Amino acid sequence: MNDEYTIKPIAYIYNDLTTKFGVPRQSGLASSLISEIVFTPEYRVADALRGIEDFSHIWLIWSFSEARRAEWSPTVRPPRLGGNERVGVFATRSPYRPNSLALSCVKLLRVEHKEGKGDILIVSGADLMNGTPIYDIKPYLPYADAIEGASGGFARDSGKTLAVVDENSVINKLPESKRAGLFEILARDPRPQYHDDKDRVYGMAFGGYEIKFRVEGETLYLLSVERNTK
Repeated sequence: MNDEYTIKPIAYIYNDLTTKFGVPRQSGLASSLISEIVFTPEYRVADALRGIEDFSHIWLIWSFSEARRAEWSPTVRPPRLGGNERVGVFATRSPYRPNSLALSCVKLLRVEHKEGKGDILIVSGADLMNGTPIYDIKPYLPYADAIEGASGGFARDSGKTLAVVDENSVINKLPESKRAGLFEILARDPRPQYHDDKDRVYGMAFGGYEIKFRVEGETLYLLSVERNTK
């Protein structure tokens, strides 16, 4: 019996996260980050979205398209554990998996019709990079999907955030509509979780701009915001 089959994208997501560095580690952590989900022509059918606006949140099944490998490993080194301790790949959300599939819950803001794109979904809180293929969409069901008292294992969220300081008001160079999302991403510390160098300057691409910052203790200092001309 051959259970293999091919899946193809039904849509792609578009937002300000143009590189892997800076992408939120989980969905919902940057609730001000807005994304558009645009369906491929084959699935650009209004009836396929009938009733979806009755749900506040949706699940996205997508692919780690920038992290595919020819071979898989049964164990990985989660950054949450310092990048040194190995655990089973199926006990993590590592992108390096047999089928490179991921699952994210996002807030559905609205369905919007755009010329040349058909009906698209406007969502917030996505942890997907710009251009990521989406293979399926399902509604979030509060009575079944929210498990009271569930254990988070080694990946429990402490709720810890950094204080973001912009001493020179460089954020004013960024369009106002993009600022809240950027601040949420920075507050969650986009650095690799085992980095702790107060003198190192980090750079990340965001919405056509290059963002530079450094972190000292529990404070992130925003250093510059410049339009990316590359």
